[in-house]
Amino acid sequence: MVDLTPLGERLAEVDDRIADAARAASRDLSSITRIVITKFHPASLVRELHALGVRDVGENRHQEAQAKAAELADLDLRWNFVGQLQSKKARQARAYCHAIHSVDRDSLITALSSTQAETPLDAFVQVNLTDDHGRGGVVAADLEAFADRVAAAPGLRLRGIMGVAPLGEDPRPAFASLRALSERVQVQHPDASALSMGMSGDFADAIAEGATHLRIGTAITGNRPDHG
Repeated sequence: MVDLTPLGERLAEVDDRIADAARAASRDLSSITRIVITKFHPASLVRELHALGVRDVGENRHQEAQAKAAELADLDLRWNFVGQLQSKKARQARAYCHAIHSVDRDSLITALSSTQAETPLDAFVQVNLTDDHGRGGVVAADLEAFADRVAAAPGLRLRGIMGVAPLGEDPRPAFASLRALSERVQVQHPDASALSMGMSGDFADAIAEGATHLRIGTAITGNRPDHG
């Protein structure tokens, strides 16, 4: 029998911290989705997480995510893609993903679009909060126009925006900026109110600034195994 105690304890601790942060911000806990990032971990760990009640998991490499989703197809999991997705892999990713948190290029919008999909794919526009254009993400000045194109794409549902706080800086101002950008998008797209922000080290600050989707990895899963 698999011993779930260490994993379960970490999950419970994080959930307690999420609840504390929500109370401190006068937030309804039910408005916050905790996504467990499982990259580099085996499918067996995802199965253990499911046994502990986890339903939303996240991956950032298509090949790894695709293999895990196939192996765990018997489970009622929601797969969230949170990394940079190549346009040529987009249609494959669409086959197993419920949400893409990193839509940031017109070529990706085109590749993810579908006129035949029965269920729309949730799409978050990734915003680049740094001066490094290599990090991915739409610059703030282009956000509203880009969000319009996502919303107009067949088979996609614009859920909101996503961002990563710059490394080595206080994350709170970055999250406040994302919140303000989200409000700008909602002027034209009132239903696109989701905010995907906050990771293991800064999710309390993200909750304080209105995060609806937290992407938490090592605080729950522990150190990632060596992946070569």
